[in-house]
Amino acid sequence: MNTQNSFLNKDLLIPALKDSFRKLNPRVQIKNPVMFVTLIGAVLTTFYVIFHIGSGSKSFELQIALWLWFTVLFANFAEALAEGRGKAQASALRKTRTTAMARLLRNNIETKIAAAELKKGDTVICETGDLIPGDGEVISGIASVDESAITGESAPVIRESGGDRSAVTGGTKVISDRIVIKITAESGNSFLDRMIALVEGAQRQKTPNEIALSIVLSGLTIIFVLAVVTLKAFINYGAGPDSATHEIVTVPVLIALLVCLIPTTIGGLLSAIGISGMDRLIRKNVIATSGRAVEAAGDIDVLLLDKTGTITLGNRMASQFISVSGVKEEHLALCAQLASLADETPEGRSVVVLAKEKYGLRAESLKTAQSHFIPFTAQTRMSGVDITDNGNTRQIRKGAADSVKNYVSSLKGNIPRDLDAIVDMISKQGGTPLVVTENENILGVIHLKDVVKGGIKERFAELRKMGIRTVMITGDNPLTAAAIAAEAGVDDFMAQATPETKLKRIRDEQAEGHLVAMTGDGTNDAPALAQSDVGVAMNTGTQAAREAGNMVDLDSNPTKLIEIVEIGKQLLMTRGSLTTFSIANDVAKYFAILPALFATLYMTSGTPGPLAKLNIMNLASPESAILSAVIFNALIIVALIPLALRGVPYRPLSAAKILRRNLLVYGVGGLLIPFVGIKIIDILITSFHFI
Repeated sequence: MNTQNSFLNKDLLIPALKDSFRKLNPRVQIKNPVMFVTLIGAVLTTFYVIFHIGSGSKSFELQIALWLWFTVLFANFAEALAEGRGKAQASALRKTRTTAMARLLRNNIETKIAAAELKKGDTVICETGDLIPGDGEVISGIASVDESAITGESAPVIRESGGDRSAVTGGTKVISDRIVIKITAESGNSFLDRMIALVEGAQRQKTPNEIALSIVLSGLTIIFVLAVVTLKAFINYGAGPDSATHEIVTVPVLIALLVCLIPTTIGGLLSAIGISGMDRLIRKNVIATSGRAVEAAGDIDVLLLDKTGTITLGNRMASQFISVSGVKEEHLALCAQLASLADETPEGRSVVVLAKEKYGLRAESLKTAQSHFIPFTAQTRMSGVDITDNGNTRQIRKGAADSVKNYVSSLKGNIPRDLDAIVDMISKQGGTPLVVTENENILGVIHLKDVVKGGIKERFAELRKMGIRTVMITGDNPLTAAAIAAEAGVDDFMAQATPETKLKRIRDEQAEGHLVAMTGDGTNDAPALAQSDVGVAMNTGTQAAREAGNMVDLDSNPTKLIEIVEIGKQLLMTRGSLTTFSIANDVAKYFAILPALFATLYMTSGTPGPLAKLNIMNLASPESAILSAVIFNALIIVALIPLALRGVPYRPLSAAKILRRNLLVYGVGGLLIPFVGIKIIDILITSFHFI
């Protein structure tokens, strides 16, 4: 078990218990109208008990007061526990902040100052072993940087000027080489500072859906307040002067009735649900700039995904050797392997591996002295090896089709008739053809394939079930893009995409009423990230991209976007499920309490009144009915805290199926559980003579 996230972790429980009492401050409670009404009810009931107001049983009213306080405290505890998990993450982030010194470069003169004194626009130097003093952009040099303090990933990353990997974060460490950095954030407003504030929840604002639900819950509370306030007058009017109902329905009883009927369950857990949604993102190493972004992730219905690194592995891999007529495929594989031995690119290594796996070929017997490797250049667009044996030289080359054909023609060789057909076939399949030649003889073609990630097609199918349309973005030509899109199972694709076409596509989708999410890491992605409803910037990307997006993926994993959507969906599902349960719960408590409470109303000659027939639970007395309901109302919040923090189990379902599932599981459950729970508590109360 991960004790850091366990609900039973004492490092989380003890501070949360303390915060539960601190949150009793009315200025804090008033932000949650439902629990504020409960707090006022607890204060009034306590006031009645202390000053012996009314004719009710003081022992009974004292128990009501205590359980009303517990109800407020349990709701505070749920919120404090959710915040505590975020504070634990923030504490870990704080350890990365140090009182480091910065090597300020001004007018080509280097001076040392405290990192806290740096201002936006300052230029600093960082060399091996230096802590990067603040957020910035690399403007000169290239270095290996340890970002484990922020990302948790131990492998160093490359940061260099002039590319999409130029952004650096304060608190990370240079482990090799030298870079010059331009500071892009004022002290106290760095990426790390914002992360800590967001993780702690200090700047968490209610999302639009959360505000709308709070308004609905407040409206229901007002209705029940009016109903309960007028209830005493109706009883006085309808019951006879000697009715026992007058003695039962005291002000503390009416307060208890009100608290049981208003939606305290979802009211007490609503804030915890929102905070825990952000916490689940943080545990995925994603920082959201607001709760609104997390919620929007659950509502999006169009996903724009870059092909390279997201849908495909990003590196073209050798998948097939296709020889021309008259050449054995095994000989083609051998020559392709020899030409790739010095090729350290992923494509070159994949050629060596494919020849070994398919034909068991190994080139260990090739001596370095006998060979001269030809590196790839942009001019020749070929690479290979010259092998000398007994005075004879074999010139083996592999490269782009047109370059190899020109090379063979220069050697007075012939171009096989079936070569162009093989090259065209591979291109139409979305692959890259590499032609292999030995001296003046063309042997065949290596099929390089941009490999679609395993399981990605199934993930897209799950998204489709949720009503989310996936669009692949690529700079490839339409023919190649169509082939990869078909293999990956995306719903649509954009070929030869540019920053302008990406932005236009997002605006067009939004104009049709869709919510759009996308990922990006470069400065040219910034406009599209800013325009999209959910823009996930890679932490390895530029500062412009990170500022334009409303989420930052610390792992810089483009496929994380799919998980972000699932977390957003889970947040909305959790809120919907617990709201359904809470409303059904209140309906059940209504039928459980009122018949028992008013059983003596309209009593004649010792015979119970007509409402007594509705007491299907056969609760022992009106007092036990009220107390049992108040106790259940408090305990159910505690029981649901783990579900609120962990979230309901996520399933890729359509909105209609989710609604049916909520009604069947949480709606029916919310109706049945209170009857069972209140009855069990009633039996225990009467058995131990608490009343």
